[in-house]
Amino acid sequence: MGEWIPEPLPDRTDWISTRAGTATADPADPADRVTLDESVGMAFLVTLESMTPAQRVALILHDVFAYSFAEIAEITGRTPAACRELASSARRRIRTVRPPAAPAAHQAGLVKNFKQAWEAGDIDALIGLLDPGATFTADGGGLVIAALHPIEGGEQVARYITEIAGRSFDKVTLLERTVNGQPGLMAQLGDVTVGVYAFEVAGDRIKHIWAVRNPDKLRPWTAG
Repeated sequence: MGEWIPEPLPDRTDWISTRAGTATADPADPADRVTLDESVGMAFLVTLESMTPAQRVALILHDVFAYSFAEIAEITGRTPAACRELASSARRRIRTVRPPAAPAAHQAGLVKNFKQAWEAGDIDALIGLLDPGATFTADGGGLVIAALHPIEGGEQVARYITEIAGRSFDKVTLLERTVNGQPGLMAQLGDVTVGVYAFEVAGDRIKHIWAVRNPDKLRPWTAG
């Protein structure tokens, strides 16, 4: 029911790593590799959903798990050249739909200012922090109340989340946390995490907010 968002990952993760004893990349294209931080970023994971299964396999096995294209060819039953092209087309898709990543300190500052404006219910400040074309996407999993469709437009997003704050912020605490390797927010009700917010920043504005409220996806975030 509604939108589906990949599970948010708390703090920096080390569960995606290069296999021991494996070359880090094909010598011909080290600059094309997706970095570890990018491989767990919410924007990257969402973009993966738009790819074909073959593109996802080639990109993840090569750029994240450091399989050679020869190894991927054996696994998939394709030629190494075909696997290389699949990975290249997947990278092009990522570059097309995603803006260049802003420095972490800059992102953290924007998220901090967003948190303060959200808590204060300052619509004008929120609009100033959001890109005019910003999008807010929520995932309640049909288990909790959440927007069933993406909210589009900076002003519309600001008004929607301000309405949320008016209903719940007397009970809910917002905390700054690392979400999928990047600055984000966590909403807690007592000791229970009721929301995790991941952000995509373009320039000096917030371009996209992903709000995961599905309790099944928030279990790693709840204390105890």
